[in-house]
Amino acid sequence: MQIRRILAAVIATAALAGLGLTGAATATAAQGARSYVTPSECKQGGGTPDPTVNRCNGGTHDGEQID
Repeated sequence: MQIRRILAAVIATAALAGLGLTGAATATAAQGARSYVTPSECKQGGGTPDPTVNRCNGGTHDGEQID
């Protein structure tokens, strides 16, 4: 009887962990869809907006298009 309870707890935990990983993957995919930043976001990320090529140079948004 105790083995069944433990097994049920393990299965429930695995199911909940699987749902959490699915949600994280969906959130990551949604964030990856955005391919542009504003000039202020570029600066806040430590980069320098370059209007001649319409890209952010350096920082966390390096190479992303400026909108």
